[in-house]
Amino acid sequence: MTQPAAEKTLVLIPARMASTRLPNKPLADIAGLPMIVQVAKRAEEAKAGRVVVAVDEQVVFDVVKAAGFDVVMTRQDHQSGSDRIYEALQKADPDGKAEFVINVQGDLPTIEADVVRASLQPLLDNPSTDIATLTVEITDEHEKTNPNVVKIVGSPISETRLKALYFTRATAPYGDGPLYHHIGLYTYRRAALEKFVALGPSPLEMRERLEQLRALEAGMRIDAEIVHSIPLGVDTPADLEKARAILMSRQS
Repeated sequence: MTQPAAEKTLVLIPARMASTRLPNKPLADIAGLPMIVQVAKRAEEAKAGRVVVAVDEQVVFDVVKAAGFDVVMTRQDHQSGSDRIYEALQKADPDGKAEFVINVQGDLPTIEADVVRASLQPLLDNPSTDIATLTVEITDEHEKTNPNVVKIVGSPISETRLKALYFTRATAPYGDGPLYHHIGLYTYRRAALEKFVALGPSPLEMRERLEQLRALEAGMRIDAEIVHSIPLGVDTPADLEKARAILMSRQS
């Protein structure tokens, strides 16, 4: 089902070739297609808005174009993913028609359509929310103390949504109750993305190595939609095999 805001929404998918753990990651074959094409197909299935892939190598540009998707070339020297997304937004939508920007990472080939759509809902529901993201309750005890699992400390504002107060690699908040694993998929109001990239790195952002803290330190509001599963991010050969198995099973 197409969301009412689809005509005002741009889904941007960054695809970088510079991966040390999985060389040439965007072009890795998954169920007969390059991974970046699979991600674009998942985004298209969400019917959340126009899909555009942002690349930094000509070979990836050509592959995405041949698959029939919109694609723009971005610089290779961006310091952050949000900077690349902003450059892509300016190139893909120079007239400023898009009000919302969904940033779907280019290594999520199995992400489900409803998860992509869920990331937009907090912005549609509350005009004071600047940025929306996703989260899932942690059920694995090991993840609660794993610094590679980013936690969101948030105040519940409904059964399916948190207002973000902080993001951390530590185990937080203290005491009884659920802990939430932050999923790094963001949806921005266009004005919020413009403001965000104009800000310099903040003290807590540099300390925790979490870019989203820059927004909170600047007084911007981030709401997180609670979903039921974590999209598989492909960072290693083992992840790639998992993604292949998942998509092959969906096709059978």
